[in-house]
Amino acid sequence: MNQNTNEAIKASWLSIIGNALLAIAKFITGVFGNSYALIADAIESTTDVFSSFLVLLGLKYSSRPPDKNHPYGHGKAEPLITFAVVGFLVVSATVIAYESIQHIQTPHKVPEPYTLIVLGAIVIIKEYFYRKVSKKGDETNSTSLKADAWHHRSDAITSLMAFIGISIALFMGKGYETADDWAALFASGFILYNAYLILRPALGEVMDEHMYDDMIYDIRKISSQVPGVLDTEKCYVRKTGMIFHVDLHITVNAEISVKEGHDIAHNVKNELLAHFPEIFDVLIHVEPDEFY
Repeated sequence: MNQNTNEAIKASWLSIIGNALLAIAKFITGVFGNSYALIADAIESTTDVFSSFLVLLGLKYSSRPPDKNHPYGHGKAEPLITFAVVGFLVVSATVIAYESIQHIQTPHKVPEPYTLIVLGAIVIIKEYFYRKVSKKGDETNSTSLKADAWHHRSDAITSLMAFIGISIALFMGKGYETADDWAALFASGFILYNAYLILRPALGEVMDEHMYDDMIYDIRKISSQVPGVLDTEKCYVRKTGMIFHVDLHITVNAEISVKEGHDIAHNVKNELLAHFPEIFDVLIHVEPDEFY
């Protein structure tokens, strides 16, 4: 298991423990503080715990080395786990929206003032978690970890919406008791929008969509500087989990021997692996330049 995987797993454990503790705090405060927005928040945090467990399992499985049946490794399991995480988001958003509508139609008490203190603390904590996990997702190229980070961001925003709704209910008084329920309903729509933002890159990864122009540019530039390489032609990059596979066509002098062309290809591969630790393997096809 490489360093990136270890870092991603540590970030997943942070998400699991943090979400579990916050879910308990939100639920207790919501029940005793007469705030469904906080209870809805607790529901989302509970689903986040399960989705973070899925991310953890996906990271461990996708880090398995290539074998006879999986010559490119098990990395594609990671975006598949991301689909499951998105499913949890959609389910939690649907539950929150349904329950919010039910509470809007049912008379209830105004939330207690101390719920604002809890919500303010939650917003700060969840935003910190988002930045922490998102940074690890970028550093490790983990799609599922980035999705998990967005769980924290969406949780921070639902808590912020609840804070605003409860504030309106408290300061506006009678007739505004349902303000926090409307806030939870609005937050559910935002969660669904975030689910789409998470789903889109994961779908592109599964479909080997062309998404890595900057990396391709750098690969071509570095390859062209290797002695014996006259030019580069096709260059394809695909992501499997937290690693990349590269297919590259290089052009060499048509008059050199097969061995010389083979050596140049190996030099290019070694140079790329040295410059890009995230690249797991490079497959190079040698093309002759007959006009050299």
